[in-house]
Amino acid sequence: MPVNAVAVAVAETTKQGSSPSTSSQSALSECVTRTVRRYLADIGDTLCAEGLHALVLREVEVPLLREVLAFHDGNQSRAASALGINRATLRKKLAAHGLL
Repeated sequence: MPVNAVAVAVAETTKQGSSPSTSSQSALSECVTRTVRRYLADIGDTLCAEGLHALVLREVEVPLLREVLAFHDGNQSRAASALGINRATLRKKLAAHGLL
């Protein structure tokens, strides 16, 4: 069964059942956190020419588009809806990344 990364964030309670745990990051957020920390440790003080934000978005967008489209069996309308973008925007991004 597919898991929505946003829904994975579960606040665990203590034995008394009143205090939520401080670990309420989603699985996706935790993965990004670990990966960015490792990347920053690897590059040290070296500057990223395009900027870290642009780099992460570029690196994440292609697999995101590919996986969501595959999950929806190539149906661009359903994939666009799942991504929260317009189908025309999805097609533009797929074309820009050579995924059409």
